[in-house]
Amino acid sequence: MKKYGVHHRLSTPYHPQSNGQAEISNREIKSILEKKILQLQELEELRLESYDSAMWYKEKTKLWHDRNLRRKELQIGQRVLLFQSRLKLILGKLKSKIDRAFTIVVLRANGAVELQGSSPNSSSFLVNGHRVKVFRDSSELCVVEEITLRMPASIA
Repeated sequence: MKKYGVHHRLSTPYHPQSNGQAEISNREIKSILEKKILQLQELEELRLESYDSAMWYKEKTKLWHDRNLRRKELQIGQRVLLFQSRLKLILGKLKSKIDRAFTIVVLRANGAVELQGSSPNSSSFLVNGHRVKVFRDSSELCVVEEITLRMPASIA
């Protein structure tokens, strides 16, 4: 060890008070551990706070969503349009996310709707009632009244 310039000091375990090296090293280790424990406690507090705020935000969003839901008056035999959530992945914000018109076959108590395609041999399938929208033919939309406009006499 002398060859490398290292001074090796020994403290006997039987009498560590003689030079105080053991106490100094123990004190430093203790202070380092206290700092680390404080850092871990702060990280744990931050994690718990973020978890609580995420849960609060989730509950608030759910309440807002439930409050803004509107009950749809659907009837058997009514034609509806089906919203396709898979089409969200397709690029192009102007593409229609609504599929063709379907006919309601069965209404379930839990809000589910059984739909059947427009062809008679198509199979029926079950969807959530919030994914459908009432289909309105162009003849059902409104009656247009035509009004003719004339030029005012003062301008002509």
